[in-house]
Amino acid sequence: MPPSTSDKPADFDRYWQTLLDELSHVPVAPEVVELPARSTDFATAYTVRLTSSGPYRLFAYLSIPQKAGPHPARYYLPRYGSVVELLPQGASNDLRREYVTCSIGVRGQRETNQPYAASFPGLLTEGIDDPVGYVYRGIVADCCRGLEYLVGRPEVDRTKLVAMGNDLALITAALCPQVTHVVCTPELFNDTKTVLPQTSAYPLVEINDYLRYYPSSKIAVLRTLSYFDLRWFGERVKASALIMGGNQGELMGHEFLQPLVHWLGKQGTLRMSQRSTFVDGVHIEEWLTRQLGLDHPILPEHWQHADAV
Repeated sequence: MPPSTSDKPADFDRYWQTLLDELSHVPVAPEVVELPARSTDFATAYTVRLTSSGPYRLFAYLSIPQKAGPHPARYYLPRYGSVVELLPQGASNDLRREYVTCSIGVRGQRETNQPYAASFPGLLTEGIDDPVGYVYRGIVADCCRGLEYLVGRPEVDRTKLVAMGNDLALITAALCPQVTHVVCTPELFNDTKTVLPQTSAYPLVEINDYLRYYPSSKIAVLRTLSYFDLRWFGERVKASALIMGGNQGELMGHEFLQPLVHWLGKQGTLRMSQRSTFVDGVHIEEWLTRQLGLDHPILPEHWQHADAV
């Protein structure tokens, strides 16, 4: 029997289509500047400015291999924090030899904090009483806008476009069918109605703190969060998806994520975390290597001679 959809908003699809329609009327207006300090003999780095809904001006890092393309692409969606990086901390710089990489900075993050500078903690509850005013609605638009720009780059192989990150990676893949593969580590929006009473972990504890201060807002807050629930995006994802979950019994563990995996269907794979950056990282790189038909995984040097545990 399929999981219940009783908590899914009746206007879920209309809510997100309205956002995409708004975004379609905002010119991308890219400004691209080479970044010599981050370029190498095998890849050229750039800073990119784009316009998202609002309108709001965004920042991104872009890296393009020196050799002839087109190349597979990695689109890095932001973690919950203020810093935007050229590559995620710990990733091998050699990825830039083979991949076009793009790291998007969404509204409120550094380099994208004018006119709005996000607080951490604080971002997760900004405007949360109103589904239209919630800051994450704009952040999702930012993620879609960055993907739109990346797809338009002639150096990108459009048959090999990977979205990587937390919940935003899966949401972007659901709303932007150009994504062919997605690696998602849920942490924010999977069945939050069930999660919130059971957690004191950051960053979700921000919402619990908010509800303690404003208990009369509970119904409105849960209504807003229902539009971001990962389960309701699952059916829309056409990309091959690797979901990195927690351990058995954890709130983002195997059992808890089964409804999401159900809606993803045959293209969804759930991997339980081994609580090891090395072990989990090797699994992700090996999965992507197989999925994209590449020769070998590209690993950080200090992983290459280590023994998995």
